[in-house]
Amino acid sequence: MFASIISGSIHGIESCLTRVEVDIARTMPGFDMVGMLSPEVREARERVKVALRNQGLQIPPVHITVNIAPANVRKEGTAYDLPIAVGILVGLGVIPQQNVENICMIGELGLNGEIKAVRGVLPIVRTAKANGIRTCILPKENAMEGAAIERVNVYGAESFDQICAFLTGGANSMVAQKVNLQTLFEEKTSQEDFTDIIGQEDCKRAAVIAGAGFHHLMLSGPPGSGKTMIARRIPSILPPLSMEESLEVSTIYSVCGLLDEKQSLITRRPFLNPHHTTTVTTLAGGGTYPRPGILSRSHRGVLFLDEIPEFSRECIEVMRQPLEDRQIHIARNHGTYIYPADFMLVAAANPCPCGYFPDRTRCHCSSSEIRRYMAKISGPIRDRIDLNVTAHKIEIGELNQNTRGSNSKTMREQVMRARQMQDKRFAGTRLAFNAQIGPGDIPKYCTLEQQEMKFMEQVYSALNLSARAYHKILKVARTIADLAESEKITIEHLGEAVCYRTQEEELWNMQKD
Repeated sequence: MFASIISGSIHGIESCLTRVEVDIARTMPGFDMVGMLSPEVREARERVKVALRNQGLQIPPVHITVNIAPANVRKEGTAYDLPIAVGILVGLGVIPQQNVENICMIGELGLNGEIKAVRGVLPIVRTAKANGIRTCILPKENAMEGAAIERVNVYGAESFDQICAFLTGGANSMVAQKVNLQTLFEEKTSQEDFTDIIGQEDCKRAAVIAGAGFHHLMLSGPPGSGKTMIARRIPSILPPLSMEESLEVSTIYSVCGLLDEKQSLITRRPFLNPHHTTTVTTLAGGGTYPRPGILSRSHRGVLFLDEIPEFSRECIEVMRQPLEDRQIHIARNHGTYIYPADFMLVAAANPCPCGYFPDRTRCHCSSSEIRRYMAKISGPIRDRIDLNVTAHKIEIGELNQNTRGSNSKTMREQVMRARQMQDKRFAGTRLAFNAQIGPGDIPKYCTLEQQEMKFMEQVYSALNLSARAYHKILKVARTIADLAESEKITIEHLGEAVCYRTQEEELWNMQKD
């Protein structure tokens, strides 16, 4: 007898529906599985047989053939255990075929019949809905995650006997999971506030510009000047995630298996702070069976690299593509994977190995040592950073006065006003922030009048800018103009943007002297 169960497959962060086809023949006993399967999928044969036996369901001496279609898509993971087990019972006549029509099932089976959590539930349920399927049976631990997709009845199961009862008419054995999305997106107050930072108003201003336009930011300065504190507080001034952005981020975390049973969606912008000993694979993603890395998990959020020169050269250089294209391409023999990586890079660095240059009363690093240290961040990476700002040493007078300055609430209001102007400007386009403006869109969104154009021609020649750096200045100036609620980019806006480009050059010139 033939049975067919709908399930789902993950490729990168994309998903597609699959069909678990089970054929039972009264011939020589056996259990064959086909369909371009990974070893962990093939192991389902033993898990399913033992789980069914421990549930009191004996498989008669028959030949079972399982095909997971389409056969040209590689199948990975343990999510096929449940549909295979149900397919066998349908083939044996225990469960009527009509009772499993238009139901998507995924889940791992324990040997005692327990239904265990799997990765990638969110994108599979989204794909199921897009294909007209309105019922999904998932592990209990993944039910909240799947229920975040509206207009789909999601049932969470703890054991296989629950599912058998449900599919044979015991409708009350499982209850559809419900999630209140409005409650999920209620704004939560950040625990860290910019008011904790004494002084450093220049850095706070740069943080506002970076947050308003989603620009990359480099903080330089001696140890203890507040670089890390500033970076950790940037999420407190960023605009909230939209529903679509939340689904994008949550999909990545779902594929990584990082959504727990109490967390339906990621509703706050991610903030990741990897240690400088992290590997290239951990940062970019990949592996034998690729998964998203830290860069992708920072999508729509902040990636903070503290003491960036201490990271390996390979880790720093692997960011070239995502900083420009906002996605990562990983090629393997069995396919190419594309992971989104539209993050805001916030990097912190000391000006020299000891951290105290140019204070020569404390810094004894030689010019060659300083050059080697700074050269760890290559020119192409520096060229991709929009804003460079120096965090100066806090003087004792400032500490004693305890002057707090700008707080997160005020700074966030500034960011939100600029964000509203960008929403209006980019309505109906693929763009959301000024940092996403491409070279072809610069003339449209960063229009300069004759006086401003002449000023930028002089800057271009004087600083020997690259085309990328020139465009970066224009996009930062566009954000500064938005913060000033100005539709026109003026010389004042351009001048401030140029200052954030030249601070790094000044540091280089100082160490040469």
